[in-house]
Amino acid sequence: MDRQELAGFLRSRRERITPADVGLPAGPRRRTPGLRREEVAQLAFISTEYYARLEQARAPRPSREVLAGLTRALRLPDTERDHLHHLAGAPPGPPPGPSREVRPSIQDLLHRLPHAAALVLSATYEVLAHNDLAAALLEDFSVLSRHDRNLIRRAFLVPPPPQERQWYGLIDRETFGRAAVQHLRAASARYPEDGATTALVRDLLAGSAEFARLWAAHEVSAEPMLVKTFHHRLIGPITLNCDILDLTDRDQRVVIYTAEPGSPAEEALRLLSVIGTQRVDVPG
Repeated sequence: MDRQELAGFLRSRRERITPADVGLPAGPRRRTPGLRREEVAQLAFISTEYYARLEQARAPRPSREVLAGLTRALRLPDTERDHLHHLAGAPPGPPPGPSREVRPSIQDLLHRLPHAAALVLSATYEVLAHNDLAAALLEDFSVLSRHDRNLIRRAFLVPPPPQERQWYGLIDRETFGRAAVQHLRAASARYPEDGATTALVRDLLAGSAEFARLWAAHEVSAEPMLVKTFHHRLIGPITLNCDILDLTDRDQRVVIYTAEPGSPAEEALRLLSVIGTQRVDVPG
């Protein structure tokens, strides 16, 4: 345990966080940059005295539970969480769960792709971010709860709308399902302590015989789907290239759907960008 480095690291992380960042009022006469020691202690569920001793390099080695509380209170990304553990002499274990924080630069990237449908998926297929064209092609995920933004849950447990055979009109739904299950099995091994991942798998096993059959195969090596065809209820069939960018530091994936230049699909995407997510009744 490097007490001096740990103390300096905690002070520097505390001073960069404003009360507003963690939902606390700024209050009058605040001379301390960032959070006060007692505020960090409160957020980490430890005593103010013990936290003060940590910053004074006088405390005994913190437990893993204390380190988890400090990670949460100081809003540390995975790299800083690992650094905190090493300074405390307690090498980090696996991250508690898939990261849901999307880098601002990736958020910006999505909106710099006006002619492509793009979205960011977590390791368990939760839609974390998407652009307008992805909402028009697939669904406006911004109006859904976190529970309902999971593509695996929607594919296996939620019936598609009456006018569609599959969710989003995806023609090769079976290939998508098989790949998604393989990715989820690998993710569940990376995050064995994550309650949300465990609950997702439990719900899928209980609610879908198809998922249970694929899960029982224990496969974790998925072949990429380079082309996907959707049957949009307003536009008709749209065949798009599917490219995936792996964000290894966050265990996330950027999925980008593009059309061949000059193809009917390119014209269809242009039309979708105009239609957006408006609801139009189509005779069934």
